[in-house]
Amino acid sequence: MNRIILRSPRIVDFWTGIILLSLGISLTITAGLGVSPFDALLVGLSVHVGLTVGSWEILLDLIMIFLNAVLIRQKPEFKGLLTAFATGLCIDTWLWVIGHWLQVGHFVNFIYFIVGMLVSGWGTAMYLRARFARIPVDHLMVIIQLLTKKSVMYSRTLIYIVFLILAFLFQGPIGIGTVLTVCFGGAILHFFMGRLNRNNVITAQKS
Repeated sequence: MNRIILRSPRIVDFWTGIILLSLGISLTITAGLGVSPFDALLVGLSVHVGLTVGSWEILLDLIMIFLNAVLIRQKPEFKGLLTAFATGLCIDTWLWVIGHWLQVGHFVNFIYFIVGMLVSGWGTAMYLRARFARIPVDHLMVIIQLLTKKSVMYSRTLIYIVFLILAFLFQGPIGIGTVLTVCFGGAILHFFMGRLNRNNVITAQKS
């Protein structure tokens, strides 16, 4: 019984985070103002090579599983592929839902993007807090943070720059939204992780 009680909050954090993250990604893609470098790479590959955005999420994460293993000199963590699969499926589902139900316009698109960027940061912080099967790109962020002993914002921004170059090569949707995510994406994630960690401390003190 105790084991179930302890694990339940982590499961809730994990799935809530994945759903929010994929919703945020889908909103920024729909906005058409440019997306985060990694998502721009996904869209560029989808448009110019084929397959869905979610499918490329899964394939690229598979590659990064091996990259992460090399960096930390450990066996590949294939459980991260399950998280990538869930995220890819949710992204494709949200893109379909948003494409059929939400209106598109210049002002509305800007709102979509801002909300999407905030929701993505919130969702990422939530599922990272669960400490269960990180998406390989986020695992890479944590690895860089540990190796460089820098902040989450630093490692996130470094990863963004690398994927920005790749997204440019594959003609992904790079725009003002991309600049905003590079400048503020790491800070937003850092903010939400700090808030969630502080809430954990307060809850523990009350209990």
